Amino acid sequence: MDHQETTRPNNFIQQIISEDLKNNKNNGQVHTRFPPEPNGFLHIGHAKSICLNFTLAEQNSGVCNLRFDDTNPEKESQEFIDAIQEDIRWLGFQWEGEVRYTSSYFQALYDYAVELIQKGKAYVCSLNAEQAREYRGTLTEPGKNSPYRERSVEENLDLFERMRRGEFAEGEHALRAKIDMASPNMNMRDPIIYRIRKVDHHQTGDEWCVYPMYDFAHGLSDAIEGITHSICTLEFEDHRPLYDWFLDQLDVPCHPQQIEFARLNVNYTVTSKRKLKQLVDEQVVDGWDDPRMPTIAGMRRRGFTPRAIRNFCEATGVTKSEGVVDVGMLEHALRDDLNKHAPRAMGVLHPLKVVITNYPEDQVEQLTAPVHPQDESMGTRTLPFARELFIDVEDFKEQANKKFKRLVLGKEVRLRNAYVIRCDDVIKNQAGEIIELRCSYDPETLGKDPEGRKVKGVIHWVSAEHSLSAEVRLYDRLFDEASPDSNKERDFKAFLNKSSLQVLAECRLEASLAEAKPGQAYQFEREGYFCLDSKEGSKDHLVFNRTITLRDTWAKIANEAG
Repeated sequence: MDHQETTRPNNFIQQIISEDLKNNKNNGQVHTRFPPEPNGFLHIGHAKSICLNFTLAEQNSGVCNLRFDDTNPEKESQEFIDAIQEDIRWLGFQWEGEVRYTSSYFQALYDYAVELIQKGKAYVCSLNAEQAREYRGTLTEPGKNSPYRERSVEENLDLFERMRRGEFAEGEHALRAKIDMASPNMNMRDPIIYRIRKVDHHQTGDEWCVYPMYDFAHGLSDAIEGITHSICTLEFEDHRPLYDWFLDQLDVPCHPQQIEFARLNVNYTVTSKRKLKQLVDEQVVDGWDDPRMPTIAGMRRRGFTPRAIRNFCEATGVTKSEGVVDVGMLEHALRDDLNKHAPRAMGVLHPLKVVITNYPEDQVEQLTAPVHPQDESMGTRTLPFARELFIDVEDFKEQANKKFKRLVLGKEVRLRNAYVIRCDDVIKNQAGEIIELRCSYDPETLGKDPEGRKVKGVIHWVSAEHSLSAEVRLYDRLFDEASPDSNKERDFKAFLNKSSLQVLAECRLEASLAEAKPGQAYQFEREGYFCLDSKEGSKDHLVFNRTITLRDTWAKIANEAG
């Protein structure tokens, strides 16, 4: 995997691990895991967690598992499982051994639940959901014990077994841990550890109709797998006493250490899976991998590189304090990477025909240009040059002041990597719109300025005959509000950026792009960074996505507004 080599970062988690290794804790082993729920596509926040878990393992001679936390089959699917694996591989990581599933441990987890019942540490509760809420108490008032809390071990074992056999309706009973209904930590107030769900599971079919809750399954799955350091985001900090409680009550292979860090929050972005699913379901976007989505799949389709995402995740650091990262930091990481590594090409997004009247009609020259002006090792590319060309509409004015460094009627401009041309005449249609320019070229100006005069402007171009027709999609931020989901009065969709996608038909691209592969980013000189779409288009109908503009136009807009 081609990514930037990193030295071991000295964040607080690494400090904990270093101390553990020094003391030979866990026999000097480091074993982490990445445990996504397969109920949606992964987003940029998950990328931070992936990078952290896999990198901590790599840098400490350890291993990292991929385990799907698949305890809620109603919302899960094989599509999400496949997509998550592809995302992790694309980022450049490989998990230890086979893919793991919490569902693979359902029997072991059930046996642990039975062990809790036998120890008098769990009971079957028959309160309905509304009653359970009343008994639970509030943040300022303690809860009350369930009237079913003192059922005998024998009755609990019988009821739990009958729950498993499917004798009861959903919601009729639940298995709860017997901890402390007066605990100031709401998670410790006799939490539910098993509920009845009569739904088929994507891995286990109809084998089970009782499913474990996350808080019960997660720590025990960690223990079963021999995880040493269970890295979680900060919202699980209040769940850690419960994580430890289950492990302390049961005869488990090991007791992993849960460590929490602040999740990655990025402005101008929504990362709630529920809200992303809403955008997909309501067809606001074209699926989970829409290039405007903050999903890893969407970013990949848009033209982000694994290296840019990994560099960004590393640059944001690992802390205990919640904060919001400016999306400009992500865009800077992307521009920085693409500027160094993206091959150059020319694309005319708004074509205007140019006829070079003094160039032979049947002549075609093969001009040479660098693939990357700062990296000779990337070689050269060939640019066919002929009598009829296309330039961009924005690069011509009939009249202009001295600040306009492009083509003006009666004046000269240089075609990039080619000749100097002068505009001699303008052809218009009946509506008065410019449809063609008549120009002349100076054959002595290939690679040098005309003698005695310096031409300042340089514009891009393509040969009309040899260029490729393409659809180009100009993507931008999906939201035009920095905090789209924090407004209490307006729905987050009210802040959608109406200009997040503009589709341009009949753009003209240089011939070398016929060999473009999906995922390979190109800099269209003077226009931005683009890549061939991986999902739509064909050899006969090329579709290119704009990954990002050459410069941060949002910062300019913000400065002007300020």
